[in-house]
Amino acid sequence: MNDNSALALTHDVGQGIAVRHGDTTLMAYRYRPTEPQYESPRPYIHPVSTLGGRLVSVFRPHDHVWHKGIALSLPNVGPDNFWGGATYRRADGYVDLDNNGSMDHQRVTEISVDETTANFAHELVWHTQAGGRLITEQRALSVALAEDDDAWTLRFDTTLTNVSDSAIEIGSPTTEGRENAGYGGLFWRGPRSFTGGTIIGSDGTEGEEVRGTRGPWAGFSGKHDDIDGESTVVMVDAHDNPQHPPQWFARSEPFACLNPAPFFSEVFTLPTDATVSFSYAVVIADGASDHARMARLAQHGSARLGATTAGQAE
Repeated sequence: MNDNSALALTHDVGQGIAVRHGDTTLMAYRYRPTEPQYESPRPYIHPVSTLGGRLVSVFRPHDHVWHKGIALSLPNVGPDNFWGGATYRRADGYVDLDNNGSMDHQRVTEISVDETTANFAHELVWHTQAGGRLITEQRALSVALAEDDDAWTLRFDTTLTNVSDSAIEIGSPTTEGRENAGYGGLFWRGPRSFTGGTIIGSDGTEGEEVRGTRGPWAGFSGKHDDIDGESTVVMVDAHDNPQHPPQWFARSEPFACLNPAPFFSEVFTLPTDATVSFSYAVVIADGASDHARMARLAQHGSARLGATTAGQAE
């Protein structure tokens, strides 16, 4: 591909992919991780960078080593943990248990790229720490350039099927009794320099007050070390996702994160052989953003989501 403004995709077979725009790696997706079982090994997206080459993700931060860029992570999947670290239990608080499952790559189902879009899809199996098959997953990632706003968009689609012999109750630490800690789902962890940055919800709510509120999107602007600059991340929940609009798990202190959390305060039951789907858009932009610009970036994400197939359990 000779056009330096076009997207390019490279595949490290059996390990992961990377998508570039010119000399900038916009994202790398590691689909066969090698981290310890305690961290609930699962595919993750890191590094994530703006078109201008500014890093907006972090990998294994010392405070929560199981946080990895952008990753689908669920802390309370019945008795199992697909988030990493300790598990929150109503009776005991956070406890270390032998329940850290893994999301294991099975096979690639699509890989393609043209000048404006790069696509990758694969199949996974979610295994318990004991090795049992719990969930099969169809996952697709698509990277596209935004028409303006110095931004690009990641679309993330997942379809989960319960292949165990019993219903699976998916919740969060909040459904287990910890107030305002309903994290779980597609989770972005920002670089340490973003600590203290600006969170804005779709309704204009700002700061830590965004956590627990509902809205179709939320955004985060943070500052970079080494350079005089800021960047913005906006996450958009597809209209037909279960529990839309979701409650948001969002923080700027003691670290930066965004997470549309469909199981924040209500347990979701996935019956045996049932399927549930979710779709998200993550918009990555150079520069700081106020509410108006974040709303415009969210429109780019919504346009990429278009008509999704996500829906309730069948």
